[in-house]
Amino acid sequence: MPSQPNIVFIHAESMDGRKMGCMGHPAMQNATPHMDRLASEGVLFTNAYTNSPVCNPSRASMWSGKYPHYYACWNNHEGLRDHVPTWQNTFESAGYRTSTIGPIDYAYGKHSIRDRIGSWTRAANIRRPISRTPLPQVVADGKANGRDWDRTYQALDHLHRHATTDRPFWLYLTTGLVHPAFTAEKRHMPLIDADKIDIPPTLMPLDATHNPAIAYQRVTKNCDKQFAESLVREIRHTYFAMIAALDEMVGRVLQAIDDLGLRDNTYVIFSSDHGEMAGDQNQVLKRSMYEASAHVPLIVRGPDVQKGGVVNTPVSLVDLYPTFTDMARIRYADYAGNAAYPNALDGESLLPQLTAYAPRKRDWAMCEYHGDRCATGTFMLRRGDWKYVKHVGFDAELFNLKDDPDETTDLVHDKPEIARELDQILGENFDCEGIDARAKQYDREHFVTWREQARKEGIYEDAMARVYSGYDRVCIEDIAPWTDENEQQIEAWLER
Repeated sequence: MPSQPNIVFIHAESMDGRKMGCMGHPAMQNATPHMDRLASEGVLFTNAYTNSPVCNPSRASMWSGKYPHYYACWNNHEGLRDHVPTWQNTFESAGYRTSTIGPIDYAYGKHSIRDRIGSWTRAANIRRPISRTPLPQVVADGKANGRDWDRTYQALDHLHRHATTDRPFWLYLTTGLVHPAFTAEKRHMPLIDADKIDIPPTLMPLDATHNPAIAYQRVTKNCDKQFAESLVREIRHTYFAMIAALDEMVGRVLQAIDDLGLRDNTYVIFSSDHGEMAGDQNQVLKRSMYEASAHVPLIVRGPDVQKGGVVNTPVSLVDLYPTFTDMARIRYADYAGNAAYPNALDGESLLPQLTAYAPRKRDWAMCEYHGDRCATGTFMLRRGDWKYVKHVGFDAELFNLKDDPDETTDLVHDKPEIARELDQILGENFDCEGIDARAKQYDREHFVTWREQARKEGIYEDAMARVYSGYDRVCIEDIAPWTDENEQQIEAWLER
């Protein structure tokens, strides 16, 4: 057995961290036995957050150990460049065998033109849909999740091969589950207690959304009409069943670790890149600072980890890189400043909480977003019972999550002293306005360059019409023309 421990990291897509039996969700008590078992055998972080509520910037931050703005990971297109070192480079140089299975999704240039144009033009405040989400569906057993099962079997194969060597290993398995479209296999539906599916109290018409930044998001997500409760129930039942499918895959990996005799020297981590709104706040998808989108699962089991532990202090995915190096007894100081490594990581290791429930030095978590379907730079600070959301140039939001877990009541004007305190913490640690200005300057420069080339090629109006009609899954007759009024909004934005 190698002297250094092994690390297995199972990383899902789009999983709201509150939707597990071990988190007390009433509809999920029979749906997540393997995640619940992992929590009973390790430590459950009840307030874990993404550092950006969209795939690529979230993963780029997590893999690099730096907040998204450090490497200018503004949107799904702007990931890490080739020269940026990640934890995989660190582990390989420390003698670990490494395996990455599934879509890593942190690299630059891997997403569609929609992600670029929609992000570049967000400050123009064009209120047209940029995305469309198909209705939920239930399919026959075996007709969904095939790609993720293939990835799971790949991971099992790697575990068997790693188990025969004396070198420690680091294995990363990421799944497409539970990212929409909402598609579940029939056999998983009965695992959800349908009578206990919660219907959020925040279904509302657009004119009831008083913050213009949130209203813009609803329109661009094609969620401007109030959802019917029956549709939300169907979405959530299907989404929860997808989580049950993911739980089966987690169980297979855990079983293999046990069968191969690796458990005593192997850390297992389960998390997700961000959450999924699934009807909360009358929205779907992510790109929001509301809990359904920003709150992620985080469970850790390992050789010296407390059993059945619970940590309520807010943490985030940027904390994982220093946690992994501590687990492996790798000194980041040996890499700092060398070969493009930053002088320091932004996160704080979770190992003290895993082994001894020690208090955190940092008692808050921060999340930021600068991409499409969000009109401006947005920052979230979670500390204690309070969540503060700063929309640069718009009104902020403030919620007490203990009293109001569904985020129904914005207290920013009722509790100005709390808002000021949290805004001060943000300001002391992050230049929010400066970061926002950098991102918007990037938007402007890249859009102007692209527009000039698109006009030369004669594709500009067609591309804009497609992006601002929903882009994906749009029939030709559903593409609304790019209007003079829309172009005037672009011109007005560029002239500001």
